[in-house]
Amino acid sequence: MTDQMFDTVLVANRGEIAVRVVRTLRSLGVRSVAVYSDADAGARHVREADTAVRIGPAPAAESYLSAERLLEAAARTGAQAVHPGYGFLAENAGFARACEAAGLVFIGPPADAIALMGDKIRAKETVKAAGVPVVPGSSGSGLTDAQLVDAAREIGMPVLLKPSAGGGGKGMRLVRDETRLADEIAAARREARASFGDDTLLVERWIDRPRHIEIQVLADGHGNVVHLGERECSLQRRHQKIVEEAPSVLLDEKTRAAMGEAAVQAARSCGYRGAGTVEFIVPGDDPSAYYFMEMNTRLQVEHPVTELITGLDLVEWQLRVAAGERLAFGQDDVRLTGHAVEARLCAEDPARGFLPSGGTVLRLREPQGDGVRTDSGLSEGTEVGSLYDPMLSKVIAYGPDRATALRKLRAALAGTVTLGVQTNAGFLRRLLAHPAVVSGELDTGLVEREADSLVGGEVPAEVYAAAALLRHTALAPAAAPGWRDPFAAADGWRMGGGRAWTAHHLRVAGHDPVTVRVRATADGGTELLLPGADTPLRASAGPLEGHRFTCALDGVTHAFAALPDGTWLGRDGDAWQVRDHDPVAASLTRAGQGGADSLTAPMPGTVTVVKVAVGDEVDAGQSLLVVEAMKMEHVISAPHAGTVTELDVSPGTTVAMDQVLAVIAPVETAAPAEGETA
Repeated sequence: MTDQMFDTVLVANRGEIAVRVVRTLRSLGVRSVAVYSDADAGARHVREADTAVRIGPAPAAESYLSAERLLEAAARTGAQAVHPGYGFLAENAGFARACEAAGLVFIGPPADAIALMGDKIRAKETVKAAGVPVVPGSSGSGLTDAQLVDAAREIGMPVLLKPSAGGGGKGMRLVRDETRLADEIAAARREARASFGDDTLLVERWIDRPRHIEIQVLADGHGNVVHLGERECSLQRRHQKIVEEAPSVLLDEKTRAAMGEAAVQAARSCGYRGAGTVEFIVPGDDPSAYYFMEMNTRLQVEHPVTELITGLDLVEWQLRVAAGERLAFGQDDVRLTGHAVEARLCAEDPARGFLPSGGTVLRLREPQGDGVRTDSGLSEGTEVGSLYDPMLSKVIAYGPDRATALRKLRAALAGTVTLGVQTNAGFLRRLLAHPAVVSGELDTGLVEREADSLVGGEVPAEVYAAAALLRHTALAPAAAPGWRDPFAAADGWRMGGGRAWTAHHLRVAGHDPVTVRVRATADGGTELLLPGADTPLRASAGPLEGHRFTCALDGVTHAFAALPDGTWLGRDGDAWQVRDHDPVAASLTRAGQGGADSLTAPMPGTVTVVKVAVGDEVDAGQSLLVVEAMKMEHVISAPHAGTVTELDVSPGTTVAMDQVLAVIAPVETAAPAEGETA
């Protein structure tokens, strides 16, 4: 560390990236300042920082996106610099300029570089002039809808609509049918405006079965720029990365060097400083034909895989460069050793179409050590809501080769426990075992094509067995010395007859209810009769130690993470919320919700668009409302043709999962007009 290093740095972010930055600040002996909204008052990043400042209420626009409040927090705590993490204001040129005006060092590139590369249209023109190949597409900014349609027709279908002002897959639309262009442009503009405050779009040629490969660059303020190799980011869903690895199995040394040099030239073309990423789209059948897509002027979510194969701490080098240091190494000094793979753990339910989930983290187990690293913002008691991004943590594995890294990551995901919040851990584990992933035959459409086969089928029988055993045990009173009243036992004992079954009515979210019957055997054992089975199975339950629980079923022992009352069970990265189920009450609840005529919220969130009013006639499949949560839009469509008879929401309404939003009376049952007969 030099004498120029900062004494205090404010981290203008939350969650796992804030915890990650605080970790490096601590290792450098730099005082860290966390900021938090009311929703994050008890969050992990708040507890781990040296100092924490409240910056406003829960909505991001009034807290994490408020430059004024962030700068006030920096002034109050004596911070000399601000690390923006990623997301929120990390790529906001206005915020970078505001930091500079306040006498603070923005730990990132110059504001002009952010503005240039943040405008995808100008960025393409700039790097193209520097000799970097770009994807064929529209030219010029501020194109009207009609001009975008004309450009798409000239390029030829399919095309990709992209917001000029942002990234992360927000607002991107792949359009294969020319007749859908107008609707998709409108949807892309709406999402871009909501995400970035700018609905400017561009259109690019879509490359079928492409690979998404990005190059990590690092530049100091003295004219030195190096690249740190590539990351393969082709495993995506809805244009958002979910698994990343380094290096890519697609590139040979010649192509790696050429793409690295192109990334360096792109960085030089905008006067870059700090850590950044140049993203390329690469035809899978011709890696030498790579095209520049965009430059991310910040630290990337997937930076740990580069750290593991280079041995460099990228956050540390962001700090050193911002403090005025020169890079201590050149391009020839960069060595890529081994292989690393990262998976993003998100609060979403694959069984419900990947809709955002939420809840309280009741039990948490995150793997670390022996080639496994977890970057996380979670702790037990964390409340996961719908206000912020759904990513909770990242699990990263490193090995001497790709096969070892993949194997370690699958095992790490299987051992990850986040009881209380549904996540995609099981889905990710199955994805990493897919033959195409194992062989390295990737493309950006692979996950979407294979999603149904990776979601997982019915709930395993042992899950219901374990839940039934836990609940059965909970019915039994605590053992006491001396005589025990047999009539108080929950083992099915009765006078003058065989042992009776005790029925446990259970339900897992998204699945039909089942009944599991439990009874004690004459020899002191336990039998289970699972749903649909004619023959009982021998079962036993181990003690609940902490949150570890074992269930032996027909000679096979299964290990679970569990809560004492059996509400949540987890195994192999999957979590199941098992609840007591009363079939009569459930039927009444479903009837009260209006049945098939009702439109209900598929996730907790906010209604952003309402396209109909009471009395409107609608067609089957017509888009009626849009619900947004965790930066994801979900369109609510009419289940059938009919008339809107109830509408219980308006734009801005906050809704809970399964809340009734509207009711559509079918055409044949719509009320007759005045003067007509039914």
